[in-house]
Amino acid sequence: QVQLVESGGGLVQAGGSLRLSCAASGRTFSSYAMGWFRQAPGKEREFVAAIRWSGGSTYYADSVKGRFTISRDNAKNTVYLQMNSLKPEDTAVYYCAADRAGGSYLWSVNEYDYWGQGTQVTVSS
Repeated sequence: QVQLVESGGGLVQAGGSLRLSCAASGRTFSSYAMGWFRQAPGKEREFVAAIRWSGGSTYYADSVKGRFTISRDNAKNTVYLQMNSLKPEDTAVYYCAADRAGGSYLWSVNEYDYWGQGTQVTVSS
């Protein structure tokens, strides 16, 4: 079992930056692929970014490519999402997720086995 706890959300003006963290429990964290998703009010949860267990491969939604960076520190059991040049449309609850299998569909919510409770990010215009 893996427990995920997100932090780092908040209110920021457009053009600003935030760094989200996701702390994971469990000794097998380093073997999991990790992802970040977000959900705005009235919308479905959508893929933001993902990273494989080694950190050697990362993936991004087109809407955040060039602005967001996902990274991980396996020694600290933590995955990060650095968000720069934030826009009002980035406003959402952000969730981290863990995938035991490290499969091919890291953009899909169905790929992941564990989810955090989410952290709110609000970008004002």
